Amino acid sequence: MTDAGFVVTEDDNVLTIRLDRPEVFNAFSEAMVLGVAETVERASVRDDVRVVVVTGTGAAFSTGADIGGENAHERLDIRAMDAANRTIRAIVGCDKPVVAGLNGIAAGFGLSVALACDLVVARESASLLLAFARVGLMPDGGASATVTAAIGRARAMRMALLAEPMGAEEAHRVGLVSHCVPDSDYEETLAKVVRKLRRGAPLAQAATKRAINAVDGAALEAALEYERSTQSMLLRTADVAEGMAAFSEKRQPVFRGE
Repeated sequence: MTDAGFVVTEDDNVLTIRLDRPEVFNAFSEAMVLGVAETVERASVRDDVRVVVVTGTGAAFSTGADIGGENAHERLDIRAMDAANRTIRAIVGCDKPVVAGLNGIAAGFGLSVALACDLVVARESASLLLAFARVGLMPDGGASATVTAAIGRARAMRMALLAEPMGAEEAHRVGLVSHCVPDSDYEETLAKVVRKLRRGAPLAQAATKRAINAVDGAALEAALEYERSTQSMLLRTADVAEGMAAFSEKRQPVFRGE
């Protein structure tokens, strides 16, 4: 593990960001969120970078924000929301194709990051989870817009309100991820997708990203702003304090609407 919580490597015009806190399933610290945002922003203006890959180390892509330990809710505030939104905007606004390599579970803000990417190549054994409701929060990182746009209101409500995991195969079938392959083929498929993108026409790729993202761009921006203000309020509630305490103590939370 690095101090930053992620490792950056470059090879053949491909910049790879590997989330690297496997002992906590690559949960995002504040430093990680800001570091990933800055790395993607720099990559966007580099002529020698043709593709950006975001993936994880170990059993998870990322389980979202790091809410382990005592009084975890006190570490999260409007600054955390601003950092999260910066990361999503960096990925969506990057002029290079950004590919998520879904090596394992993607939950909470981890799923938001994956869905902000242009393509998601998932292992068949991976799962996707909007886990926010389990700790008294709402989706953030633009997920309230990206999930709904991909799979429709009914399925989005089910994922968000019931916090039910969705397997990678179903996620591919309903349009939430672009690729789902057997675990044995995952590395090869991810490499093939990245190689094809690397050989593509950079100006056309950038124009294509802008055109497709423009379709739902206003909805994403509105979602990010609404999530920013409302999630910041929810983070100050007793329900969230209880939800995060229950998570750390590995028990069911008791929510009281306070």
